[in-house]
Formats: sequence, C-alpha cells, structure tokens
Amino acid sequence: MNVQPPNLTVVATHWPEMASTLFVPHTEAEYRRLVAVLDTLIDAVGEDESHALASLMEIVGVLIEQYEAEHVSELTSEESLSVSPSH
Repeated sequence: MNVQPPNLTVVATHWPEMASTLFVPHTEAEYRRLVAVLDTLIDAVGEDESHALASLMEIVGVLIEQYEAEHVSELTSEESLSVSPSH
C-alpha cells in the first residue's frame, strides 16, 4: 500500500478557517464550544456515514470523549464532595 503524505500547503491554506472548529479542548469553555460544534454536525450529518462531514463529526466526538475521560470524573467527584453532608 502506497500512502501519500498530505499536501501541507493546502492544509495550511485552509487551517485558519478550520482551527475554530477542530481543536483539542483544554478548558470547560472550549469543551462546551466543541459540544456545540458536534451538535451542529449531528444536525447536518445525521446517520449518513457517506456525508462529506461524517469523519469530522467522528473526530470531534473523539476529542469530546477524551476531554470527558480526563475531566468529567474530576468534576463529578468535586461536586459530590461539595454536596455531601457534614458530620
């Protein structure tokens, strides 16, 4: 199998337009923004795996899952500590 490297000139030309849509979230605000992107993609793509944006929807979903795996359990633990009754 002969894998062709990406044309980075083309990628660099379009990246400024894409950077606000495809990014690794590091804060809760960025996470929420990425969830909004996913919601928009779900509305556009639906269940159509052949849609031009289906792979983008999958990538955004993976980024969200990664953020949740690293941060949501921390939030849940902190929330349960703050609501637990004092003895």
